[in-house]
Amino acid sequence: MKTTDAFTRGQNLISTILKQMGEITKWQREFISKIFLLCIGMEGRFNFLQMGREGEYHEQTYRNNFEREFDFMTFNSHLIDQISSGELIIAFDPSYITKSGKKTKDLGYFFSGTAGMYKKGLEIGGIAAIDTKQNTAYHLEAIQSPSAKKGTIKKDYTLVDHYAKILIQRAPILTQKSKILVVDGYFAKGNFINPLDAQTDFTIICRLRDDANLMYIYNGPKSKGKGRPKKYQGKVNTKNIDKRIFKKKI
Repeated sequence: MKTTDAFTRGQNLISTILKQMGEITKWQREFISKIFLLCIGMEGRFNFLQMGREGEYHEQTYRNNFEREFDFMTFNSHLIDQISSGELIIAFDPSYITKSGKKTKDLGYFFSGTAGMYKKGLEIGGIAAIDTKQNTAYHLEAIQSPSAKKGTIKKDYTLVDHYAKILIQRAPILTQKSKILVVDGYFAKGNFINPLDAQTDFTIICRLRDDANLMYIYNGPKSKGKGRPKKYQGKVNTKNIDKRIFKKKI
């Protein structure tokens, strides 16, 4: 009986997906295929010098080709289609990366959940597809956050606005996998929820802050006379919600 080792199966799978991506050249397909397998087997520090030592190409070849763009979102989407159960939800979460020095692109101040404070370094916004049957998450794309100082990129444009923008831009691809987006309590903000609700088909699952001020919308008869119409009808008690308004979807 003929058997195929895991390395060969992985190589065949990568080659198949790359062929489906018709917008890349033959040279780039060969390079990407070999760099993926090199990353799996390489030991030690992950840099161009080490790649030149252990890989098939010269160090400068790796440097030159890493400057070219590659559509990781499309590649990973094809991969997930072949190996996942299909029962997916989309997750998004930024991650802080320690980085010293002064010359690195987009070096700024980002919040570190581990340290519980803003620290100088880099940040990536990670998008993943979580397979609820396989109990695992498949990476889709990492987008580097622009330089920021304590949450603000520039006047009237914050990191939260940036996060919303990158998800809106990728929504046509992401919603093909799932229309459920999961984020943590940090994203329970109007400038994140409102744009996504208005411009995408996502249903957002998010934890609210402990001090969130939730109000029932008033839908009763409008009173006659002057003055602002009544907008709210009492505060929401999360331990005793009005089930006439909040109904469980089956």
